[in-house]
Amino acid sequence: MDDYDSPWKEALDEYFPAFLEFYFPGVNALVNWERGFDSLDTELQQITRNAELGPRRVDKLVRVWMLSGEEAWILIHVEVQSQEEAGFPRRMWVYHYRLFDKFDREIISLAVFGDNNPNWRPNRFSYEHGGCKLVLEFPIAKLLDYESDVAALEASQNPFAVITLAHLKTQSTRRDNETRRVWKLRIVRWLYEGGYEADDIRRLFLVIDWMMELPRDLALSFWNDVELLERGISMPYVTSVERIGIEKGLRKGLLFGIEQALELRFGAEGTALLATIQEISDVDLLKKILSAIKPGCQLEDLRNVMQ
Repeated sequence: MDDYDSPWKEALDEYFPAFLEFYFPGVNALVNWERGFDSLDTELQQITRNAELGPRRVDKLVRVWMLSGEEAWILIHVEVQSQEEAGFPRRMWVYHYRLFDKFDREIISLAVFGDNNPNWRPNRFSYEHGGCKLVLEFPIAKLLDYESDVAALEASQNPFAVITLAHLKTQSTRRDNETRRVWKLRIVRWLYEGGYEADDIRRLFLVIDWMMELPRDLALSFWNDVELLERGISMPYVTSVERIGIEKGLRKGLLFGIEQALELRFGAEGTALLATIQEISDVDLLKKILSAIKPGCQLEDLRNVMQ
């Protein structure tokens, strides 16, 4: 199963200003980036910990300062599921009002949809009864809207142009690994030749490699092609040592995700299982464990996956 959530979370952590600039330029234009920004994921966990609101995806809460001088909290939802979720607008409202109620802060709610249904674009939650009316409307971005102009994505210097294309091509090649290998190499070539800084190339390479997973035989072919590409430009951005580091970084990220998910789903009983999971070196097995931690699952289900 392709892993979208972890690469998206990594990218949001590394490139939040670029995220707003790419998908929500109107909001971005209001922010005073010179004052920096703060991740408020702990505050977000406080209001989502006990919420039974269906599948959890990539949720992020960030504090910024506006050019007008006031503080603002931006709540981000990245939905990467392959089908629409009827309860999504309600979830947006619940997160929004819980944050407002608990912390007394005005919230800017935004959503990015990475599903493959061009017609699913929920941007409003409302109800009206007995003369009482409530409405929450929120800006959205739909990744499929970028699919028709690959050249524009490749011409962009924004990291989320790279991530958007990688996401779209991961989706479209779900049953065609050879085509995925070709696109993965093309995107890496774009990174190498597109004027990105070396550190950005390495970070984005990790996101792409994580998202555009290949079976082992095609992965080896991909790495051979990367070596040839690096020889041609005389600049080995990703050395063999760093490739081992990428694998270790992926494992570290998966373990962190599993730890957070176990705590949120099972509390202390779940984190007691973490010591056993930390002994697992197989990245594919760790992915299966993380995917298994979802509403309705039991600890016994996880133990069965680990066997």
